Amino acid sequence: MPQPARGRPRTFDRDHALLEAARLFWRRGYSGTSTRELTAALGVSTSSLYAAFGSKAELFEEAVRTYAERYREIYRQAVAEPEFTSVLERVLIDSVDEFTRPADEHPGCLLSSAAMADSTSTLDTHAYFAELQASNEHSLRSRIEQAVREGQLASSVDTGALTGVVQSVWHGLSARAILGTGRADLLATARLAHAVICGGTGASS
Repeated sequence: MPQPARGRPRTFDRDHALLEAARLFWRRGYSGTSTRELTAALGVSTSSLYAAFGSKAELFEEAVRTYAERYREIYRQAVAEPEFTSVLERVLIDSVDEFTRPADEHPGCLLSSAAMADSTSTLDTHAYFAELQASNEHSLRSRIEQAVREGQLASSVDTGALTGVVQSVWHGLSARAILGTGRADLLATARLAHAVICGGTGASS
């Protein structure tokens, strides 16, 4: 007697699992998220969870790094642009794109999440994010100094102050995104800031 056909087992989607885990961690923090809640959200057994990620702590750390490192990558790509006007545009516009990614692609802003007040024995989330921000600021300042040397910015530009202005705009855009400001409004702000900064520093393209 022929056996009834069985459906194919569902393929484990690591990226989707990481996103769902990040949502829980962002909402409840590391300590406030149980393994039971993670397995329920991911639709996997405890053994499958450990096989895929090693442990709850390793899953948390991978989630934090995966989504936070997107910001470092924005700066890395931006400072590689040959013209400073393009550097500034990419820092601001690409960051707005990241702040406003669809919910099915992003767990939300780490800075405003419960995960920022929590940590594992190997990852201090707050210290990690502070290092990430310092790294981004350093790479931007180095690129501004290069632009001054190459004549893309006026020689009188205070590179430290200009870095601070750009970073302040970045943080302002992030804060407004957290509060629910729409993508169109954030882009308008970013473009105006770009025009004002370029005009005030003698930036050439």
